[in-house]
Amino acid sequence: MAKIKEITDALEMFAPLPLQEGYDNAGLQIGLTEAEVKGALLCLDVTEDILDEAIASEYNLVISHHPLIFNPVKRVTGRNYVERCIMKAIRNDIAIYSAHTNMDSAPGGVNYKMAEKLGLKNVKILAPKENMLLKLVVYVPSDHAAELRQALFDAGCGAIGNYDCCSYNLNGEGTFRANEDCNPFCGKVGEVHTENEVRIETVLPAYIKNRVLKAMLAVHPYEEPAYDIYAMQNEWATVGLGVIGELPEEVDEKAFLSQVKEIFGVEKLAHTALQGKKIKKVALCGGSGSSLAKHAVAAGADIFITGEGHYHDMFNYGKGMVMAVVGHFESEQFTTEIFADILSRKFPELKVKITENRTNPVYYL
Repeated sequence: MAKIKEITDALEMFAPLPLQEGYDNAGLQIGLTEAEVKGALLCLDVTEDILDEAIASEYNLVISHHPLIFNPVKRVTGRNYVERCIMKAIRNDIAIYSAHTNMDSAPGGVNYKMAEKLGLKNVKILAPKENMLLKLVVYVPSDHAAELRQALFDAGCGAIGNYDCCSYNLNGEGTFRANEDCNPFCGKVGEVHTENEVRIETVLPAYIKNRVLKAMLAVHPYEEPAYDIYAMQNEWATVGLGVIGELPEEVDEKAFLSQVKEIFGVEKLAHTALQGKKIKKVALCGGSGSSLAKHAVAAGADIFITGEGHYHDMFNYGKGMVMAVVGHFESEQFTTEIFADILSRKFPELKVKITENRTNPVYYL
């Protein structure tokens, strides 16, 4: 039987916690990492009905997109649904885990699932994250360069867009002199030694730095490996908020909006004025994504679809591009399918269930 830590590790391998926005609170909210998981209930929001469903199913793990504990909790007295859910979860030994904006920014995450439902091709990140990359430069004896490169790649280095195992290698000479307290891999104590070395350069996400250094030090033959780490200001096009892609063929505006309405189960679809042109290039961002409208305009999108749109944004970005608002819940409802896919692949024996409860608090007349 899988433990909660194993489940969370699998989810965080797909959507690492460092990808979440600074205001967020993704991760394990309630529960013990060493507890064994009897079953996982998947949902968008944690409510009292969700916990009742978990109890009835004898499941002790709830995985949600929206964090139950989002704002600081100063007391737990049952005065609101968050506090009541905390109390009920603890009383019934139910763990709660949330993957929120980290799942929004992850490749293959929330926005990619929306794009999949719409049948978009050539999907790319709309607003790539910045200042999340590091460059590692390490010097190693030539005969050991291949082994060290592979260790770095295995640890997660060298991924650039659709390419992996990326590095730059330069042959040169390194010099050093070992003192009497050393046990040098090559050269003699007290003598200046010159060694044929390779300078290996590669990139990595900042949040895996410790893992990469551990892997590097484990295979490097020197007692004191020479290496440098540089912060990079490059955009990281692999991760970020929103996506943009293309329809297989151009579609009439009204016909496409009707498709959107049907695919996302929208009762009333709000949108800006139609532009009288065909739809080909589609940008989207689930949830409260209206701030990405400017990125959609810059990318030349014919339409921008999001879960929530501010009134004044509809003024600002309603010319030259259609902006459509499908509803927060509606835009992110397929997130549970992502959870289910991750868990079914990694833990085929685990009982997994997508909730039968409608957690959307918004109704329409």
